[in-house]
Amino acid sequence: MIVARTLQELEGAIAGSCVTIGNFDGVHLGHQKLIDQTCRRARAQGLVSVVVTFEPHPLRVLLGSRTPPFITLIEQKLELIGSLGPNVTLVLNFTREMAALSPDEFVHEYLVRGLSVRELVIGYDYAMGKGRSGNYETLKVLGRTYGFRVERLEPVTLGDAVVSSTRIRDMVQAGEVWEARPLLGRFYQVRGEVIQGHNRGGKLLGFPTANLRLVDELVPQTGVYAVWVEVDEAVLPGVANIGTNPTFGNTAVSVEAHIMNFKGDLYGRRIRVHFVQRLRSERKFENLDALRARIQADIDLAGRILSEPEAQPATLPREATRSGPDT
Repeated sequence: MIVARTLQELEGAIAGSCVTIGNFDGVHLGHQKLIDQTCRRARAQGLVSVVVTFEPHPLRVLLGSRTPPFITLIEQKLELIGSLGPNVTLVLNFTREMAALSPDEFVHEYLVRGLSVRELVIGYDYAMGKGRSGNYETLKVLGRTYGFRVERLEPVTLGDAVVSSTRIRDMVQAGEVWEARPLLGRFYQVRGEVIQGHNRGGKLLGFPTANLRLVDELVPQTGVYAVWVEVDEAVLPGVANIGTNPTFGNTAVSVEAHIMNFKGDLYGRRIRVHFVQRLRSERKFENLDALRARIQADIDLAGRILSEPEAQPATLPREATRSGPDT
């Protein structure tokens, strides 16, 4: 997949395209359906399949600090989009000036002149341009004017409700990571650099942890989770704690992952934590022995959960996975 950030990078490379456009936060089942249909239509018509998205997210520009946390940051979003097979992803720099463009101005500048669009695939609720005035009906009129076809897909539903970024965000923030997996088509993931922690996990408790530096990621509800931890090409079972470590009187929220039977130095390396199931709430223990015993019980429970077929990381390298502690 070609990733471009300006139209100039694609100049002369696209004679005709089938395009889908959106923010694609989470790249969930609804987004996957849009991108899959775009690729199918492009192949059928001999066109270039193009996904158009934005960075920063339009809400970040328009709402500033009031923006809700995002399900996927741009690095993961591009990886997920690329796995679905489009020829090109165009990441446009979203600005207030772009937000002020009328639907006609945006379509003519970016889709018609820039991408030679022949077909446009949109979601059931898609709207664009100033005041979100560029809805399906408006785009159909513009399609007749500029010579492209518009297809609007029906929403994807699970459990009698529409799959949406808002629904997934609410589930993750409630700790319902197992329930969010069907909507995403994968386990919810955060990624970050391993940084120096308080040196309590291994030295004091006997359970070393990798402490993650996160940026703007959506973090699940505080508590203890069964997780898969991706380290380079290996996918290893683990337990993650999200919270303040109340037994030690901390106040700042951290994400710490204990990787079962792992030995090695992870400081400064980037890892990915895939949340499978919430085990319990975070709590304060009366002493270190009680905390150690509960951590061991959490590890044992996580090992049993991760050994179940439905908990296997199907979207990750299966040959690198193993579940449960060594015996």
